[in-house]
Amino acid sequence: MPTATIDGLEVNYVAQGSGPALLMLAPGGFDATLEKWKTAGVWKGMQPLDTLTSDFTVIAYDRRESGNSGGRVEPLSWRVFADQAKHLLDHLGVRDAFVLGGCMGCSVALAFAARHPGATRALILHWPVGGYRWKLNGSTRWERHLRFARENGLNGVVKRAHEGKSFWQDPEAGPWASVIVRDPEFAARFQEQDLERYCGLVAASARGLFDRDMPPGAEPEEMIAMKAPALIIPGDDPAHATSGAHYLRELLPQPEFWPVMPPEQTPDRVRDRILEFAHR
Repeated sequence: MPTATIDGLEVNYVAQGSGPALLMLAPGGFDATLEKWKTAGVWKGMQPLDTLTSDFTVIAYDRRESGNSGGRVEPLSWRVFADQAKHLLDHLGVRDAFVLGGCMGCSVALAFAARHPGATRALILHWPVGGYRWKLNGSTRWERHLRFARENGLNGVVKRAHEGKSFWQDPEAGPWASVIVRDPEFAARFQEQDLERYCGLVAASARGLFDRDMPPGAEPEEMIAMKAPALIIPGDDPAHATSGAHYLRELLPQPEFWPVMPPEQTPDRVRDRILEFAHR
């Protein structure tokens, strides 16, 4: 698996296939890895890293603080995640791409389109996150980590991370858990930080990432101004409220809302709908 150093961080990625670039922003919350395109939901049946390569140059990666990519202790935001994706395209010499987001990757996609409109050929938004339950669940995870860090110190966070679960599986381990485990030097620096400063940036990150019930990533005014067409494939569960998809349908100027709901969204039907949209 190739890696690149982008903005000082190692990024684990794949780039394969032929045709226009398809930038794939992984589902999985804060465990947004390449593996999710093989194991999560509809993607398990579709295997997009293989089946889409005859139509696209597929570009997928472990997002920072996930999988085998690196990370840095700093305030996290949709803007930070989107800029990492753009830097990867720049590294690969790709001028523009179809931008496919899954789950929370939809919010990264929206931030990407807002910040880098010239690099966005179109948006493909599969099961955008949204809804009160999604916001509550996400905010609660960060609050659990904050409580754990205050009660156990950063040494305790490092020990918890080494229990081997990601932040999304074990909120107490925190958003830098995977980097702590894979990089001993990072872990040593992590536990030497000032605890109060660390807790402050964690709180600021959580507040910025989970600031609304509807899909975050870009402000409504930014979405209204987007020129790229968008295919919206709605979800229907507590983390992917259908209302979130309708919110995007209302705001994005060129939406194609696919009025097919789970479980009728089979892998073959989703793949065919993506290809139909992209080949127009």
